[in-house]
Amino acid sequence: MFEYDFMINAFIAGGVVALVAGVTGYFLVLRGQTFAGHALSHVGFAGATGAALLGLPPLWGMTLVTLCGGVAMGALGERLQGSDIAIGTILSLALGLGMLFLHFFTAYATQATALLFGNVLGVDTATLWTLAGLGLLCLAALAFISRPLVFCSLQPELAEAKGVSLRRLSMLFLAIVALATAGCIQIVGVLLVFTLMVGPAATAQKLTARLGPGVALAALLALAEAWCGIALAYYTDWPSSFWITVLSGAAYLAAAGAQGLRLTRG
Repeated sequence: MFEYDFMINAFIAGGVVALVAGVTGYFLVLRGQTFAGHALSHVGFAGATGAALLGLPPLWGMTLVTLCGGVAMGALGERLQGSDIAIGTILSLALGLGMLFLHFFTAYATQATALLFGNVLGVDTATLWTLAGLGLLCLAALAFISRPLVFCSLQPELAEAKGVSLRRLSMLFLAIVALATAGCIQIVGVLLVFTLMVGPAATAQKLTARLGPGVALAALLALAEAWCGIALAYYTDWPSSFWITVLSGAAYLAAAGAQGLRLTRG
């Protein structure tokens, strides 16, 4: 399997994106903003198809537009309780633009399918470096805001009383989520972003309530699911996105079952 350069690229790309998605997704689930990851993926699809129509690299168009969408969501949704309205507004606009661009994108059906469902086996060296740069930027930014982010996520009223700007922090965090989402689209596609952004994080929170171990477990689960999914795709000739999704869903169901069993015995 590792005799092929495209498989090596796939494992590196899958590993980078999985680590970033697992860590970022943990805070996304903690803040109850999983809908944001789904919405931003559609925003990214609109940006990628729009960039392709203009003859620009789809990844850069997807990254730029997704980043703008994340900042806009953070600016409109000052508090967690009202964020769904802001996210829904951005999602509706993105879906409308995506439909328009897809209407003119029909000549590039293969590229559109890759954006919708992911194509980790088609990652080239240039894209690999871009994903690595985005990943390092996301993790560094998340580490920088992690302490106030946890404070605002768990006790927003107290954090605001202490002088923490909820709006500014929300904008920064959703900008990080936007960059992580752009990377995930390369691996699992627009329609399956929940697979790496939410699945491992939700599973980790079922298994442990501690912050540090939870973040590490979410990253490891995402990494294992991505790598195992790529390997299974190689040996079965089935889509890697399918296998990653199956593994993510199976891990969550197993964790939920184990948690239910513990509660029943307790």
